[in-house]
Amino acid sequence: MKIVALAGGVGGAKLVDGLAGVLPPADLSVIVNTGDDFEHLGLMICPDLDTVTYTLAGLANPDTGWGRRDESWAFLDALRALGGPTWFRLGDRDLALHIERTRRLRAGEPLSAVTRTLCAALGVEIQVLPMTDHPVRTRVLSDIGELGFQEYFVERSSEPAVRGFRFQGADEAAPAPGVLEVLRAADRIIFCPSNPWVSLDPILAIPGIRAAIGEKPCIGVSPIVGGKAIRGPAAKMFGELGIEPSSLAVAEHFRDVLTALVIDTRDEPLAEPIARLGIQPLVAQTLMHDRSDRLALAGELLEFAAALERAI
Repeated sequence: MKIVALAGGVGGAKLVDGLAGVLPPADLSVIVNTGDDFEHLGLMICPDLDTVTYTLAGLANPDTGWGRRDESWAFLDALRALGGPTWFRLGDRDLALHIERTRRLRAGEPLSAVTRTLCAALGVEIQVLPMTDHPVRTRVLSDIGELGFQEYFVERSSEPAVRGFRFQGADEAAPAPGVLEVLRAADRIIFCPSNPWVSLDPILAIPGIRAAIGEKPCIGVSPIVGGKAIRGPAAKMFGELGIEPSSLAVAEHFRDVLTALVIDTRDEPLAEPIARLGIQPLVAQTLMHDRSDRLALAGELLEFAAALERAI
């Protein structure tokens, strides 16, 4: 069974890693959000691509889920001493990836080709695709004005109240090479437990992607458990937009594309209202504390996908 996962952030990277542990590399592709990308210190930073890549390479920081393990901070300390901006933490080993990516981009290589080269260098066997090679930037509409996503999320610690989002450049963008091809060849599409608003919606905003997904059975994994986000500000965003954060809210958000939704055991009472939306629920343990949890969830998800296939 060929699987395409849509991912962004730490939760998405964890599930992709679990899927990579139970599927042959040729049967798994991941399309990654690039709406979080931004230029910092003259370098092109791609946070979600890096988190997915480092996680698949076994290099991710086990404490934070982002950045590299066994990191050192000499560069950042020296930059701080010079009065430079240190709000976005770039470790010494991590810095090498950003420098090499920026060098290749400035030499004229598209982001998809650069990502392929960097993944190969780090031993990542599955196909990792940015959603687009074009610049698309998530802009957060907040109570203090419009902010770039990293300014909102990192520099301001997600404190401003959210009023909405826009994906600058999405209308003019095209899917990266390979994106539509893997979607058309997929047997199942999985929405990883990533933030609906700022990790998955930017991917769906690229012309052609939502339509391609709508032609396939699509299984989501809720990033909201017990009314709270597993990581990050997703629940806060739901609340500030006037929506009670829950797995049911996730189902309603993606109602037009989801065939099924995996929800955590503590949200079992929501299974029936989710089913009433025409979305088949699966109740499972969705929290991924370690790699054994990732593998277990991935295995259960694939069993569910196979059963769903028989039911269609």
